[in-house]
Formats: sequence, C-alpha cells, structure tokens
Amino acid sequence: MGFAAAVVLVVVMAVMPEMAVAAVYKVGDAAGWTIIGGVDYKQWAATKTFQLGDVIVFEYNPQFHNVMRVTHGMYKSCNVSRPIETHTSGNDSITIESRGHHFFLCGVPGHCQAGQKVDINVQRLTSTAAAPQPSALASPSVPIAHTPAAPAPKAAAPRLAAGFVLLLLAFSVVAIGVPALA
Repeated sequence: MGFAAAVVLVVVMAVMPEMAVAAVYKVGDAAGWTIIGGVDYKQWAATKTFQLGDVIVFEYNPQFHNVMRVTHGMYKSCNVSRPIETHTSGNDSITIESRGHHFFLCGVPGHCQAGQKVDINVQRLTSTAAAPQPSALASPSVPIAHTPAAPAPKAAAPRLAAGFVLLLLAFSVVAIGVPALA
C-alpha cells in the first residue's frame, strides 16, 4: 500500500463518526410528549447519545400541549415568557444542527413544573475537554431546523451505514490505488 493510499484511509476513518447517518428520536418513546404516565424526560434523554443531524420528534395532542425551545435559565425556572421558538403541530420534527444543550419544554401552565421538559445534549467533539456550562450554550442564535408534521418513527435509525460505505470506499481506493495520489 502506497503512502498516499494510507493517508486517504486514515483521513476517511477519522471523519467517519461525523458522517454517520442521523438518528430519529421520538421524545418519550411510546408515551410521546405528555404529562400523563409519569414520563421522566431527563432519564429518557440520559439514555440517548445525540449527534449532529439527529431529528427529535415531539408527538402530542396540540389541544393540550406545545413545544417551546428556551434558554437554560428559562428551562430551569419553567419560564415561557420569551421562547426562542414555539411548535404547535402535534408532530414536530426538529433537526439538531449544533453541539451543546438544546432545551425544550411545554408552555401550557403547570406542565413544565410537572416535568414536561427535556434537555437534548449533543456532546462536544473532544471528551477530554471540560464541558461548558449549559447556560453558555443556550444562545438564541444556535440554529435548529424545523420541519413540521413529519411522520414519527418508532426507534432511532442505525448510524453504521454511512461509515460502512465510507470504509468500503477507502479500502477500494487502497486496493486499486490512485495514481494521482501516488
């Protein structure tokens, strides 16, 4: 294997985690976005590993609930006076486009206080670096795309497909060689 082919392989392997296929998460799983049934959204989020590009689906009855994206301070105090964005379709799909904490709650009086709030945390690139405080990450300028009324899948999509394809591509390049890189 030539030096250039080895470099290509190392580069592809290094970027594979960032190029993984996005997962789709239904908040609260089968229960959805509700105050009925004692769903622990903090525990629900703690069992997930959110990545850039993941889609967070809030499924709920729009007559009784909504979804508000808020700052860390608003999340902690259940303050709904100035949300960053509000969703009301009953089937809201939100694509995570930046790392850090993304805070959501229900703006119906009493629902946030009853536990209808969730912190979606997309980990930083380096696990050895100290994590910034959530309040520093909750700027209104953090982009999150909104696609209304998308169907809510039942489970997270696999992340290995894109990585596997890239790995096969890298091995193909190494096996056949690329004259321009030699």
